[in-house]
Amino acid sequence: MGNTIPSLFAAIVGKDPSLPFLTFYDDATGERTELSGATLANWVSKTANLLVDGCGLGPGDVAAVRLPPHWQTAAILLGAWTAGLSVAYGEPTGAGADVEFASLAAAETGAPGPADRYVLGLAPMGLPMRGGVPAGWADYVAEVRQHGDHYPGPVGGAGTEDLVARARALGLPGGRLLVDAVAHPDPVEWLVGPLAAGASIVLSVNSDPAKLPGRAAAEQATEI
Repeated sequence: MGNTIPSLFAAIVGKDPSLPFLTFYDDATGERTELSGATLANWVSKTANLLVDGCGLGPGDVAAVRLPPHWQTAAILLGAWTAGLSVAYGEPTGAGADVEFASLAAAETGAPGPADRYVLGLAPMGLPMRGGVPAGWADYVAEVRQHGDHYPGPVGGAGTEDLVARARALGLPGGRLLVDAVAHPDPVEWLVGPLAAGASIVLSVNSDPAKLPGRAAAEQATEI
């Protein structure tokens, strides 16, 4: 399956792109969003094209990602790694990075950052933001939709081998995994870990602990 994050993702999606790959639950809003491998790969390609064609970035550049666990966060992380960027995840500001992705709450902190800055409302169905976009920011969803569905490459991933090694050390099973983001907020655990195990993901945020066993049963997933 390879030793880079993009190669792990490509191997899983390549088996059957139509299968559910990432199913997202938010117990605070009642949202359930399911993405097949093909659908998530489309978002990943659009993100990589945004970074390369829209921002002029590539290997050696850094993406600051100030976002909570979310299916759109997965698309941005995988897109950045695919384009060859390294990722600074969860840093308090985007200072020192070449591009920044942030939630609305993080964007409104007013911290200094790079010239290319994208804000996410994290709305259901991947809808653009409602209302105003903070000054100096662009709406990620509105911008990324303008880019191609196929990323022509070259596919990056160099430098992600250490993350893959950390993920494999978790010893996660394959199949389908239910991940409570409250307990596992690190993307090495909720995203790279399942990839390294060859597993699809059920990601639960703002989780009601009482719902998790039933959710695991309904999704035919192993709760970690």
